[in-house]
Amino acid sequence: MRIAIYCGSSRGLDPVFQTAAADLARYLVGQGIGIVYGGGNVGIMGVIADAALAAGGEVIGVIPESLLAKELGHSGVTELRVVRSMHERKQMMVDLSDGFIALPGGFGTLDELFETLTWLQLGFHGKPVGLLNVAGFFDHLLTFLDHMTSTGFLKPEHRASLIMETDPARLLSAMQAFQPHTCGKWIKELV
Repeated sequence: MRIAIYCGSSRGLDPVFQTAAADLARYLVGQGIGIVYGGGNVGIMGVIADAALAAGGEVIGVIPESLLAKELGHSGVTELRVVRSMHERKQMMVDLSDGFIALPGGFGTLDELFETLTWLQLGFHGKPVGLLNVAGFFDHLLTFLDHMTSTGFLKPEHRASLIMETDPARLLSAMQAFQPHTCGKWIKELV
């Protein structure tokens, strides 16, 4: 069982983001869940990998060739898969994972999150997608998604498919209970 974590190549200005990332990684490892992530050893990505590895967990990094040097590919992970493009990275992360969690990050994090949500909406996968809303980081985004729904651009069932919690245990529990609206019953059960 593996969860893909979408997160920043920066650490952010508040140490709470790093602490939350490390706590999430340790929690997932404690539940016997492996981690798939962007493959870097910098920013929140590096925090996730280092915390999971220190806790004895499986960590698979997926990184494009062009970013291997820029994001400083993590040489200590269980497995580092080098791909040709960002599209291949996202596809491989989806293929290797049974669910997805976004942590604070920038454009790349949002790109991965929204592409994964779009694929869920279109029925390309039936896996749960969650946000760990650390220190209110995603509050404005969630308000905007509600605005998209109230103006008729996002169906309520699609809005509801994004699972948001502030605590790793509650997030994982909600992800375990997830039933996709387009794909029938989620076959792979999380621990």
